Amino acid sequence: MTAAPATRVSLHTSTLTSLPLLARGKVRDNYAVGDDRILMVASDRLSAFDVILGQPIPGKGALLTRMALFWFDKLGHICPNHLTGEPPESVVSADEVAQVRGRSMLVKRLKPLPVEAVVRGYLAGSGWKEYQASQSVCGVPLPAGLKNASKLPQPIYTPAAKAAAGEHDENITFERTVEMVGLDLATRMRDISITLYRAGAKIAAAKGIVIADTKFEFGLDPQGALVLMDEVLTPDSSRFWPVESYLEGSNPPSYDKQFVRDWLEQVRIGGQPWDKRPPAPRIPQDVIQKTAAKYQEALERLTRIEPVV
Repeated sequence: MTAAPATRVSLHTSTLTSLPLLARGKVRDNYAVGDDRILMVASDRLSAFDVILGQPIPGKGALLTRMALFWFDKLGHICPNHLTGEPPESVVSADEVAQVRGRSMLVKRLKPLPVEAVVRGYLAGSGWKEYQASQSVCGVPLPAGLKNASKLPQPIYTPAAKAAAGEHDENITFERTVEMVGLDLATRMRDISITLYRAGAKIAAAKGIVIADTKFEFGLDPQGALVLMDEVLTPDSSRFWPVESYLEGSNPPSYDKQFVRDWLEQVRIGGQPWDKRPPAPRIPQDVIQKTAAKYQEALERLTRIEPVV
């Protein structure tokens, strides 16, 4: 049994007027619900190289929301999360329900911590490049002899400081996170993140997906408790590989926006490569469709119910 197809009605930018807009991120539009809750609307926007593309990926916001809810349910015993359990449709006007249904979460308002908790279980991307130069990743020493896409002896924690909108996050050391948030919080973030990654990677592996790396975000509630927030183990926050295509020493295909990135790397504007600054080039329809299909396949693999033997 596979997941039902997500709605294909595209939403590039939500336009709710019944609630105050707090912020628009690369994907999510956040609205204030009183002073203690936030309505997070996952749009179909896609960003590449930190530039938001002008065209949406149909169904992407609904897919991300369903996947995040799947993981919040599976991992709730490890760390509390920001979900209120209330229906998002209940806080908007009747004429705005269509913008919210299936792509939103009504969550607790937290004090976000300024650190992205990145966990890597495999050597990939910028980590592979850094390893080739220094036999380490973000200052974490690794054994000799590893290859591109090698599984690491154990997951490593490589946090990043959150950057302002439009800028790149900065990789930092664990010691720097201690300076930013204190030893207790820094330690709990690290330990919980590794535990979440291990648990999620085990579940995904049973469904034929390798989670190479991921990032988690945390906030503090009014009582100072550490709470998991934002999204969890989605193709937007993680590197997913199909297990049947995984081969150490090569770049496995991934369930994310790699089709778009690859196309953008090849595009020429006035005979020159795109400089990765706004505005982004217009993306061909076939690239959009392939990207949407990859997100859908990842969701279906994760949420399918295996037959009882």
